[in-house]
Amino acid sequence: MKLGVDFGTNRIVVAAADRGNYPLVSFDAPDGTTADWFPSLIALRAGDKDNLRYGWDAWETQVDDSWIVVRSIKRFLEQVGPETSLDLGEQQVKIADLLNGLSRALLGAIQENSNLKLAPGEPLQVVLGVPAHANTNQRFLTVEAFRSAGFEVLGLLNEPSAASIEFGHRQRQSKVNQETILVYDLGGGTFDASLVTVDEKIHHVIASEGIPTLGGDDFDQILADLALDALGVSESAREKIPAGAWFRLVDECRIKKESLHPNSRRVGLDFEQINPAWGSVQVSVAAFYEAARPLVEETVSVAEDLLSKYKADQFEALYLTGGGSELPLIARVLRERFGRRVRRSAYTRSATAIGLAIQADQPETYRVHERFTRFFGVWREADSGSRIIFDPLFEKGTPLPSTGGRALKTRRVYRPVHNIGHFRFLECSHRAEDGAPTGDITLWDEIRFPFDPTLNAKSELSSVPVMHAQDLPPEQIAEVYECDAGGSIRVTIANESAGYSRTYPLGRWSLDTKSVKPGRGRKKVSAASS
Repeated sequence: MKLGVDFGTNRIVVAAADRGNYPLVSFDAPDGTTADWFPSLIALRAGDKDNLRYGWDAWETQVDDSWIVVRSIKRFLEQVGPETSLDLGEQQVKIADLLNGLSRALLGAIQENSNLKLAPGEPLQVVLGVPAHANTNQRFLTVEAFRSAGFEVLGLLNEPSAASIEFGHRQRQSKVNQETILVYDLGGGTFDASLVTVDEKIHHVIASEGIPTLGGDDFDQILADLALDALGVSESAREKIPAGAWFRLVDECRIKKESLHPNSRRVGLDFEQINPAWGSVQVSVAAFYEAARPLVEETVSVAEDLLSKYKADQFEALYLTGGGSELPLIARVLRERFGRRVRRSAYTRSATAIGLAIQADQPETYRVHERFTRFFGVWREADSGSRIIFDPLFEKGTPLPSTGGRALKTRRVYRPVHNIGHFRFLECSHRAEDGAPTGDITLWDEIRFPFDPTLNAKSELSSVPVMHAQDLPPEQIAEVYECDAGGSIRVTIANESAGYSRTYPLGRWSLDTKSVKPGRGRKKVSAASS
């Protein structure tokens, strides 16, 4: 069975390939109903990190404050490595382990509690979606989690590109001419804007920009803050709300936010289940939209910047996808800026999964030409060590190899002046005029390679000081970087003169273990600060 899996911030949506049709997979929910999504939730009991629940099982724990419910784990992936832990106070749990557990739970739900009729032992082949701005490590962790669970991963595709496939698939009967579309993809935790040219079979991604920390979750948080303000709940009292109660509070806001329509005037929120003294509260939709508008303006600015850079003001359609884009305010603001070109997908929550399923089913029919959405490079010494410069190994906008095609390679050759090469890698969204990395910067691996042949026998070099080696023989060092279709990068560094080499996958492998703490949303944004 071939599937498209949109691993969302709040919901995992799965579409199946079924003889040219791409229906959504529905799952049995605890209340006896079915849902066309699987919760991206993890729960663990306080003081017992070995007692973990995932998906709908985690959903059921929200009524019990002895459980900690972790929402939006996808939001952590941009800033973590394979050894990074989630800091839950007294408990530290590896995020990679949580991802693996969630993927296994999804596999079990598909096999045992879904509407799919699978033969015993039938393999599940999947194409996975990731945000267009996802860095190398986020891509690696996502793929490894699904592979470890037992899925056969066919490929990885940027979410806006998958949405463009769904768009092209639906339009192919009526249009054969090339179109340029701007995909506006606002999910639960991330925002992407991608400019794509679409013809009958080939989709060229011209460029992508995004905001990795903005999505529907933030609008839930804004509504929660407004409701708590109306109830007179102080900041100190909010900090004391137990994790389980906070989950129920924000989820109540999410449910009521998703029920809004263009004529809604007030939002009624029932907080009695969180605190009996609070009861219910009414929030003006106008006040909610006023507080939320600065975030919407952020997304519009990203889209407009993308268009201005590529002189693409003549695009045919702005295509709305992602659950976050269902908020009526989004379409209103976009129509103010872009007029009638705004088109909302008929499947805002599932367009990405459908596009991924189409790609899994028809990889030769729909070819997507992806590009690097960031600069990837390494710090280098320059001017005899007097300054540090950024060497962009893969430029932003560089075309990625096609699925199954040859890896993209780049090579550096030089004579070293140190006994050890200390490589510090990073990715960035933009570069300044002098070439320095700017914008959204993500630090990657720090790896060490023995330039001095006498150090080759040492597997661990962190305790060996890096020194200028005046008497080092004239060694020739070669670095070869390889990037696959999913955007994962590895480097092979060789001392060609001495005849030895080492290969490193790049993804924070050698950084010290760190931890991240789950937050309670963005800080409040006021119109004045926008």
